[in-house]
Amino acid sequence: MKAMRLTAAGERVRARSVDDPSPRAGEIVVDIRAAGICHSDAHYRAGRGTLRLPLTLGHEVAGVVSSTGDGVTSVQRGDRVAIHYLVGNDMIGKELDGGYAEKIVIPAVNAIPIPDRVPFDQAAIMMCSTATAFHAFRLAALQPGETVAILGFGGLGFSALKLAQHLGAGRIIAVDAVPSKLEMARSLGAETGELKDIDVALEFSGYAPLCVEGLRSLATGGRMLLVAINLRSLTFDPYADVLTRERRIIGCSDHTRQELADLMNMDLDLSAAITRRVPLEEDAINAVLDDLDRGTEHLRTVIAP
Repeated sequence: MKAMRLTAAGERVRARSVDDPSPRAGEIVVDIRAAGICHSDAHYRAGRGTLRLPLTLGHEVAGVVSSTGDGVTSVQRGDRVAIHYLVGNDMIGKELDGGYAEKIVIPAVNAIPIPDRVPFDQAAIMMCSTATAFHAFRLAALQPGETVAILGFGGLGFSALKLAQHLGAGRIIAVDAVPSKLEMARSLGAETGELKDIDVALEFSGYAPLCVEGLRSLATGGRMLLVAINLRSLTFDPYADVLTRERRIIGCSDHTRQELADLMNMDLDLSAAITRRVPLEEDAINAVLDDLDRGTEHLRTVIAP
């Protein structure tokens, strides 16, 4: 089968012919129908994080079960599934081979059933960007009517907006440096004005000055969720910015399998988040990763093998 392989940090991913995967006991093989290209994939290609090379990137994956190993009863051939990307302490597309390929082998317990009404491409992006935003809201204990600030309106920000509306948030304010993204946010019902009296702020931008601005905009008891993996340092006054207003700074990493299952049963239309589709070809995929490194107007890009 064809797979896009990263053989050395800082190099392009390359198309390679590899053996078709075969399921062991408790595993399944999935024929991939959609694989999202996440900003973190660009970080991994650059060598940031602990990788096991050579590696097939890609952790937002959806497809059809094509074979099952011994003892698998939870899914069967022909089932539509998306993939929970954490396998024990490892992650597909980082420590284990991921979804920039025609097929993938995973433990059957990692398969998330996809309802017939949910397209493969939307199911794929649910596995990371939507699930991470959902997990952030759960950590924040978002209450109906609360004001939400979305700092960075990319793929995660789009999902956060849709989820905030679904969960009953009041005002939703989006912040981004790209005018076209702000225009989209407004068209979907968000405001783009002043940050003030925010109950929950989601930091997706990785831009420290914006994060500090968001922190200082929190109402008393407000919660700042740190989600962007490229945010490495912050300078703020712990007394004035946090302690006196009893604000909270909360780290958000990954999500749970149950949250993925819950998302599949929500009536979320994520179609507008997918602003680009590319084939399973190295030039097209590297161009998207380059674009993510530079900054892009696109929200989410999906590979359709």
